[in-house]
Amino acid sequence: MTRPKRNDEVLEAEMDEALHAGKGERTAGRLGYRSGHYGRTLVTRVGKLELRVPQDRQGRFSTELFERYQRSEKALVAALLEMYVQGVATRRVTAITEELCGHSFSASAISTINQKLDGELTRFMSRRLEAAYPYIILDARYESVREEGISHSRAVLITLGIGWDGRRHVLSVELANRESTSSWKDHLLRLKERGLHGVQFVVSDDHPGLKRAVMEVLPEAHWQRCYVHFLRNALDHLPRKHADDCLLELRWLYDLHGIAEARRHLASWLERWQPKHGKLCAWVEANIEETLTFYRLPQPHHKHLKSTNLIERLNQEIKRRTLLVRIFPNEESCLRLVRALAVEIHEEWVDENRYLDMDLLREHLKASAQLKAA
Repeated sequence: MTRPKRNDEVLEAEMDEALHAGKGERTAGRLGYRSGHYGRTLVTRVGKLELRVPQDRQGRFSTELFERYQRSEKALVAALLEMYVQGVATRRVTAITEELCGHSFSASAISTINQKLDGELTRFMSRRLEAAYPYIILDARYESVREEGISHSRAVLITLGIGWDGRRHVLSVELANRESTSSWKDHLLRLKERGLHGVQFVVSDDHPGLKRAVMEVLPEAHWQRCYVHFLRNALDHLPRKHADDCLLELRWLYDLHGIAEARRHLASWLERWQPKHGKLCAWVEANIEETLTFYRLPQPHHKHLKSTNLIERLNQEIKRRTLLVRIFPNEESCLRLVRALAVEIHEEWVDENRYLDMDLLREHLKASAQLKAA
């Protein structure tokens, strides 16, 4: 197998940092010397990667790479193994665990894996939120969990934030019996207890319980209804198999430069389509204002915050993995896998360059305050 250059470069960079010196570099601050490499296999969902891990003479160096990329693998394996222990395994489950791990597991080994992983994930999901998050995105997905032999649907509540550092962060992942005002309210209140503050803009779909919880817990924030969900909902007000361009034209409204231009476009759209689709036009006129809140933000931020698309990558990854399990043996295994995936993606986001230029928001808020004062 070809050596994965990107991961090997990460290992070499970690060694440079550990020794305070690059390979062959002469510096007074050097803490040690390299001593070749050893081979290590990293098992991932895309197969086995053969890596060359650098080592030093004093044995100082320890990489975090394996732990980072295998955390969600452990959660997936743990979920599958719990199915085996509880007598609901299949040959497919056995094949998957042997392919990922290379051997079978005892019940005590499963318990040890779970305890360690649960501790790590709980610490992350209960960490103190010291920084402010002006933007947060909320969404829920559903997973099947077995309880007393019966499969039940459970809501996975997810909150992402964008801080003043311009980077994306996973703030919380929790399980609830269903989406409701009380479940979302409790979720948001726990975030505030952990220190969530400075929220100015919230993006979500229009679930009534979620919307009500946001209004009660974060009354100071502006709420944006996801325009993608809105356009999907609009299909309910059109005749079946209708092929008119009316929704395509409505979609253009979300790519304009400002609210005044958007409202002019809306007026023209209503005038054009009212005679043919009166029911749709009445619904749009009554509800569309909730989808235009993003025009309050700096123009370069519009495309990122007019919908919940930011959370879709995480949801797609969760779906891809949970399909392997299909029905979780209990709530703990479900939460473990979803949280492990969320932490993995969070760490990738934090390592990336900033997602948004938040100086634009600072300038925007300053200009708005000056305009209001005048």
